[in-house]
Parts: sequence; structure tokens; C-alpha cells
Amino acid sequence: MLPTPEDIKERRLVLHMTQNELAKRAGLSQPLIARIESGNVDPRLSTLQKIFTVFESVEREQVIAADIMHSSVIHTRPDDTVEYAVSLMEEEDFSQVPVLDNGVPVGSISSDTIVHQIVEHRKGEIGSTLVKEIMGSPFPTISLTTDVDTIFHILEKHPAVLVVEHGKVTGVITQHDIIQLVHKK
Repeated sequence: MLPTPEDIKERRLVLHMTQNELAKRAGLSQPLIARIESGNVDPRLSTLQKIFTVFESVEREQVIAADIMHSSVIHTRPDDTVEYAVSLMEEEDFSQVPVLDNGVPVGSISSDTIVHQIVEHRKGEIGSTLVKEIMGSPFPTISLTTDVDTIFHILEKHPAVLVVEHGKVTGVITQHDIIQLVHKK
């Protein structure tokens, strides 16, 4: 079912956009948008597609890290043992966790890192090793107001991002969370 002129105008207003902003972002003229909204012209399907692509883009821009982050950040500390980190990851069904020192990200540990250490050092038992001795780089950090498109781009290269407020980690967003966001739409 195609949207009515009223539907288009209502969605534009809900997104707090002017006709001129919509026109510029869609590559159309403001008078055409006005004529579509007033019902004076039947737009082509390609024109409607441009308009709705802009609407979807603006809606994504309005989703920020604070909207999708998990505020309970399961983590380990640098002085925890690898055995503790493994049990935590198994309990939570995570393949990686951040390493935090008083709320500040200092590294990350993953099942890949642990397996690599076992193979590289031919140690069958590294359970008593401290996390700080084998941890990898910390996950990237973002602010509470980072938009979802930026988060998408970061998560293309990293399994998680940490949300930081006043220098302390307050949340986490994983690739799985983004998949869930797509699924909800």
C-alpha cells in the first residue's frame, strides 16, 4: 500500500524536518515536496523511494548509543586469572569480554586469545596466568550520544564497543546487539 500525501507530511513532521531539508537530502525540489504533500501531484515510485530513504536515514541518525547499549558490562580485571575469565565467558556465553581497571578499559580477552596462548606456548594449562599477561587491545570507546551509523561502522571491524561517560565505562554494544536492532525493525 502506497503512502498518502498526509502520511508523507506526518512522517516528515515527526522527524522534525522542513520540506526544504527533505528536498535537499532526497535530491528533489522543495516545491515538488510541497505539491506531493498537498496531493497536487502523483509522485513516481522512484521519487517516493528517495523520500523514504531519507526518512530511514534520519530515523537511524536519531538512534544513539544510549538507546541500544547494555549498561551492565560483564568484564574481567587485569589481575584476574585466565581461569576466572574463561569461567565468566562460559557462564555468560560470551566469546570475549573487556578488561577494566576501576571502570577504565585497559584491554580485552577472547576465546581466540586464550586458544592462541595455549597453542603458541604449548601450555595445556594457563588457568593461573593473569589476564594482564595475555590480554589484547581494548575495544573502541564511544560516547552516549554516538549515532547508530557510526556504531555500525566501528562494529564492522570490532566485536564490541564500550560506551564511556566521564572517563568510565557505562555500557557496551556488540555486533549481536546491532543484529537484534535490525531484527526489531
